[in-house]
Amino acid sequence: MKAIPWFVFLGYICLASLHFGCAEGATHYYDFVLKETNFTKLCSTKSILTVNDSFPGPEIRVHKGDTVFVNVHNQGNYGVTIHWHGVKQPRNPWSDGPENVTQCPIPAGTNFTQEINFSSEEGTLWWHAHSDWSRATVHGAIIIYPKRGTTYPYPKPYAEKTIVLASWYKADVMEVITDALTTGADPNISDAYTINGEPGDLYDCSNETTYRLAVKYGKTYLLRIINAILNEETFFGIADHNLTVVGTDGAYVKPVTVDYIVITPGQTMDVLVTANKAPSYYYIAGSPFADTVVPFDNTTTTAIFEYKGNYTLPSPIPFPVLPVYNDSDAAATFTNKIRALNSAKHPVNVPQNITRQIYMTVSTNILPCPNNSCLGTSNGDRLSASLNNVSFDAPSMSILQAYYWNLSKDVYTTDFPEKPPTYFDFTGNVDNITLYTSLGTKVIMLDFNETVEIVFQGTNLSASENHPMHLHGFSFYLVGKNKGNFDNATDPLKYNLIDPPEVNTIGLPKNGWAAIRFYADNPGVWFMHCHLERHSSWGMDTVLIVKNGGTKATSIRPPPAYMPPCSKS
Repeated sequence: MKAIPWFVFLGYICLASLHFGCAEGATHYYDFVLKETNFTKLCSTKSILTVNDSFPGPEIRVHKGDTVFVNVHNQGNYGVTIHWHGVKQPRNPWSDGPENVTQCPIPAGTNFTQEINFSSEEGTLWWHAHSDWSRATVHGAIIIYPKRGTTYPYPKPYAEKTIVLASWYKADVMEVITDALTTGADPNISDAYTINGEPGDLYDCSNETTYRLAVKYGKTYLLRIINAILNEETFFGIADHNLTVVGTDGAYVKPVTVDYIVITPGQTMDVLVTANKAPSYYYIAGSPFADTVVPFDNTTTTAIFEYKGNYTLPSPIPFPVLPVYNDSDAAATFTNKIRALNSAKHPVNVPQNITRQIYMTVSTNILPCPNNSCLGTSNGDRLSASLNNVSFDAPSMSILQAYYWNLSKDVYTTDFPEKPPTYFDFTGNVDNITLYTSLGTKVIMLDFNETVEIVFQGTNLSASENHPMHLHGFSFYLVGKNKGNFDNATDPLKYNLIDPPEVNTIGLPKNGWAAIRFYADNPGVWFMHCHLERHSSWGMDTVLIVKNGGTKATSIRPPPAYMPPCSKS
């Protein structure tokens, strides 16, 4: 079911009565109704939380610079928030959505109108729930067309198709994470992956509902690919067909033609594919990239790339050749090819002179339990995760509201360490390094318009793996990454400061580092976290607070008249 638009009004509008300020361009209105809906997959029927009875949820379609108001009606059984992933929300963190960071959950039986402000984004983004693991079934695409009067920086495709990769659990997904956090153990893995809501031919009771992408011979299609999977990165390809990547995370890249892509949870990619093979059926497939020793869902979801016309069906149907699940070199080979378009109409603006440098370790850890009562380790500890050895402890009140109303001392502290508290061979032998971390609600304070560099450093503690790191409120430039420990003397000399990709989510290599740069020009409270849900649930998160500038135009906008209530006030 599609989103329900109220109306679209073109031109310049001002909604001062709602304290939302003014916006230029088109304004769109949608109703999102959160409710439980029955779906049958993998031979069994279960109730899942959906928006407008659909999985995946409805698409939001806008042009660059538009504004959207979404009235979220929560008819579910528990509080939920919605996040507009990759939308910068200039000066408007009030509608960004992460639970207890910018708002408290929308209580069941109530509604909350969120304003989504599009600025420089162009391409594909997505929206999803941002409360516990509810995003497993509450998510959908955001399609951002070029500004009216302009067009794509590549030949216009014949048609566009959205491809949403997701996880499917036979169990209640909220019970899965609740049980894991209660016992301190690793959460159970998913039972399947899906393409546009369907697992595909390789799963039980699924081949009759496999998603089919119908194409005409000789035509080129734009695939808008979204990875909404909870805990695994994905290799994706189409048998016998090349893929040309032209955009990622709502920004254009230099076209690069490949046999497969690797896409992390949280990322989006715009991909051109031409139907230029013999008319037939060809498998589309997504399989996990998981360079780790921890359990993961090692299954493959499929769809059919189906040519229109009359022909004899192939037996077997051609299948794409994808890298094996732990092929980190194959993943790096792909990601190293992605560079910003950096054209006259789509330039980059990479910070050159850094005023704030943050070096941040990214680790999985453990926390002690009373009476050694947890199931995370043989010693009765619970599994945890951290950034610079601080495991994020989510408060019961929104950090944004606490910051805006000067209630910080009861909610968070401003002493997040900007360097690792202890230096060691992060990616080497860590047998003598403690796995224990500590809880804290610590944030990073940034002055308005600082030029920031964050170097994420993976560690070999506990179970190392790739980490998809995501920052709200910004797009940033991935200027460098590699295996091993970051060397502050030599590695910056190899940075790409000419055409680095502008993204909102990056894959931090296993036992490696990644450097990002951005201007802190968006005042507000912005969540930063690993987009593997089990790691975020364990505390691989922090918050960046960008202070106001010296003018109204460089300050956080006033809050709306109504925000969902918090348990603490």
